[in-house]
Amino acid sequence: MTIVDRISRSIDAVSTAAGWIAGWMIVPITLAVSYEVVARYAFHAPTTWSYEVGWMLYGAQFMLAGAYTLLKGGHIRTDVLYERWSPKTRAAIDAVCYVLFFFPGLLCILYAGAVEAGHAWEIGERTGLRIFIVPVPMFVLKGVIPLTAALLLLQGVSELIRCARTLRAG
Repeated sequence: MTIVDRISRSIDAVSTAAGWIAGWMIVPITLAVSYEVVARYAFHAPTTWSYEVGWMLYGAQFMLAGAYTLLKGGHIRTDVLYERWSPKTRAAIDAVCYVLFFFPGLLCILYAGAVEAGHAWEIGERTGLRIFIVPVPMFVLKGVIPLTAALLLLQGVSELIRCARTLRAG
């Protein structure tokens, strides 16, 4: 196994771990939503925090699962022509699209997300949500954006390695 294969497998392991964490985030989301339903309909006492917790966790779950979805080939693709192409042609098209569109776009998202999370950190921005009387800092939530971009960039490198391997080996 070459060093490039080890890098690709390590990146895939990180994406799998992020997907596993994202998958388990459904548990606190379900608990928060269940609490809200019981509080609202059984006791006529709706809460604000359960809605916010569900909204924030779902957003984080959706984003953190992106790299795992890329690893498993679950993102939307126009299959009308793609499925008819040979593996080499697919790999060539994928490689070009990663280099021209995927990486530049995600680098912009990484930069903008990092700037926003850093700004939230600097000004001490907080949400209205309080956990154990402490307001949740927004940099944690905004930090999910650059984290997701970084995970997707890493997984893109792994996918590009696979494209190169396919182009070389056929």
